[in-house]
Amino acid sequence: MPYLTIVRRVHVDLICSTGGAENERLRQVIPSPRRDMSAEIKKEIALKIAHVLFIDIVGYSKLSINEQRAAVDELTQIVRATEQFQKADASERLIKIATGDGMALVFYTSPEAPVQCAVEISRALKEHPRLQLRMGIHSGPVSGVVDVNERANLAGAGINIAQRVMDCGDAGHILLSKHVAEDLEEYEQWRPHLHDLGSCEVKHGVRISVVNLFDDQFGNAKLPRKFEAVQKRRTRLRWVAMTAALFALVAIVAGIAMFSRYRVRSMLAAPEKSIAVLTFENRSEDKANAYFAEGIQDEILTRLSKIADLKVISRTSTQHYKSVPENLREIAKQLGVAHVLEGSVQKSGDVVRVNVQLIKAANDSHLWADTFDRKLTDILSVESEVAKAIADQLRAKLTGEEEQEIAAKPTDNPEAYDAYLRGLAYNVQTTYTPANALGAQKYLREAVSLDPKFALAWALLSIADSRGYITQSLEPTVALREEARQAAETALVLQPNLGEALLATGNYYHACLKDYNTAVRYFEQARQFLPNNSQIPALLASVARRRGQWDRSDSYFNEAERLDPRNVNLLGQHAQLYIELRRFNEALRKFDQVLDIMPGDVDTLAAKAAIAQAQGDLPRASALLAPLHPPAEDPQALETQVYQAILERRPAQIITRLKEILAKPDPALGSITGELRFYLGWAQDLAGDHTAAQESWRRARSELEPFLKEQPENFSLMGNLALTSMGLGDKAAAFKLIERAMAVITIEKDAVWGPIPIEILARVSARMGEPDRAIAALEKLLSIPYDGALAQNVPLTPALLRLDPMFDPLRNDPRFEKLVASPAPQATLRSIR
Repeated sequence: MPYLTIVRRVHVDLICSTGGAENERLRQVIPSPRRDMSAEIKKEIALKIAHVLFIDIVGYSKLSINEQRAAVDELTQIVRATEQFQKADASERLIKIATGDGMALVFYTSPEAPVQCAVEISRALKEHPRLQLRMGIHSGPVSGVVDVNERANLAGAGINIAQRVMDCGDAGHILLSKHVAEDLEEYEQWRPHLHDLGSCEVKHGVRISVVNLFDDQFGNAKLPRKFEAVQKRRTRLRWVAMTAALFALVAIVAGIAMFSRYRVRSMLAAPEKSIAVLTFENRSEDKANAYFAEGIQDEILTRLSKIADLKVISRTSTQHYKSVPENLREIAKQLGVAHVLEGSVQKSGDVVRVNVQLIKAANDSHLWADTFDRKLTDILSVESEVAKAIADQLRAKLTGEEEQEIAAKPTDNPEAYDAYLRGLAYNVQTTYTPANALGAQKYLREAVSLDPKFALAWALLSIADSRGYITQSLEPTVALREEARQAAETALVLQPNLGEALLATGNYYHACLKDYNTAVRYFEQARQFLPNNSQIPALLASVARRRGQWDRSDSYFNEAERLDPRNVNLLGQHAQLYIELRRFNEALRKFDQVLDIMPGDVDTLAAKAAIAQAQGDLPRASALLAPLHPPAEDPQALETQVYQAILERRPAQIITRLKEILAKPDPALGSITGELRFYLGWAQDLAGDHTAAQESWRRARSELEPFLKEQPENFSLMGNLALTSMGLGDKAAAFKLIERAMAVITIEKDAVWGPIPIEILARVSARMGEPDRAIAALEKLLSIPYDGALAQNVPLTPALLRLDPMFDPLRNDPRFEKLVASPAPQATLRSIR
């Protein structure tokens, strides 16, 4: 809701090792009368190759919401009537995925199955002339995954390439990847219908070979528009080639120079002294020991990252890969490294076996491998030995200080170290939920209790506390802030040159005190000891944002992404920078990068929907949100759906959903319960049930006020209560809370969050008969970048002013009409200081 979600988003503002996906559309299973996607994936997870048919409704985004629903229903009926669908479904060899504007069918039968199904669909479309489809088919690896929220999903090249093949076509086309076409050529009946189109450039500049399947009964014989452009370009190139012959000597010289520069760029992209440490496999009989394998991997990576002569990719970019991947060369290319370390850990009682192997990715050759059998009390020596051996193999130069850092044992207490590894496992989760925050805090407190001189554990405890404070994954109380301070100070006293202690101290000043000058000093000191740590430039990017140094923030984000190219949290926060600047296209590109890594991620899809709302494209937002079913524990996505219903002025369905959630609220939700109850009141008021709305708002106020007493500087709670008081007609209380929030957070102190109380002022003033104050506030807000007050933190835009019912009292004011008619503001990075 309002305003509390501004801090619930897991900002890179905090210290985190995490990561909010191709297919924003691959999210929800088509309802099946017999089984759900989780069951299907569990059944098929061992299968590696699937045959995928991707179907897209052409022109879907231009349809009204009712027309979209009708089109999807019509498509579903056609698909379910096909013989191939029914056969595969009956034998439980099919997974069905709704994609918003179409669907994907994943067959585990034969390469012919999706092709025959596509032909059946194409023939059936003759009786449905208004339904325009395009289809793409590919066979490839598809794996079932269950994310941290226990949501089932599919991922893999099989699905990604099928969609990209489809994207090359137009209405009526059935396009096949070259791989599928080669399989079909083995069958005589298919050969006359296969028409090679050549290669097509798709996402990220990748080229794929495509074959068109058609005859006079199915498919589309017309050349796809993308290939028409290719043909025209080839014709132009022939003329260019003739002209270029006149300048052959110049071209050769230029070519040599360009080749040299290319070689330089290639070396920069993957320097020889570069490495990624992949997830270590847990081979222990007790699968609960997974935390131990993760911890060993992370500690080896941490030691390597302290060597300035090495490029080391952060854990957050490697955690999405398997411990023993099939395509090592491609992974190394994606990460920009020349070498990969694979490993496994087996723990039995107090004995640990660690296997590691260093691989040169270019030719998959093993440079070094070893097995270490140790007692648990001596496991720390293994991490040091592995790091030193890798440095030697890669011929990295170590300073005396770096050698000491690598060899150092953070504790002599094995029980404390075990607790530390458990806390670390919680701290590096992709999403920093309250459960993860509490788990990290619990075990790190245990670690420092067992060994009060364990500086690294003290540092990580401070980091966990500061991160929980700013994200409100932990209740941001004075006691929590004090623990963060004491833990950071203790770590620094014990080890003044420990990079993690300096980082923790800087983050305390940043997250808890907003003392950015002091924070930057500590971050710069930490950088000397942690040269490969992506968190440092990410935090410097956050500080720059809050100082209003938008161009500098962008530069720091780019630096962090070079060190951590597949960190979804980092990419999401870079996207948030562009959202604040209202540079929505750049933000969408970053979110697409996230969805490439985490297909179907709910928060990322909801963020894209919020951008569509800000652009006034409610049908597109609806298409993105409709397949999502976020729980109350995911307030950002849920509240984006609520705001969508309010913007559409169709609140009935969302009222039912909120009532279900709030009937028995989970006590662990904390102030989120009051936040959701505000939204319920808003929806009820919009529906005309004013009595119910007043009751919801009274309960919201009674639920939120105790939290504000415990957190007297929580400006987001003040904003929530101001809006709730507005709903109750308590004008004096609403404006008093706004003044209090403005005293706590200002634009001068925080360029990102400082304007939020101004948005609350605009909303309250508009509803409570203060149009002059509302207009002045809106004029200010439309001229600056900032995080918005609702749901996904999107700043106000003219489109949102047109749609949001809260501004209805201003509709006849000429000044408001002028604001609504103005072009969408968009800040350049350098234009705002």
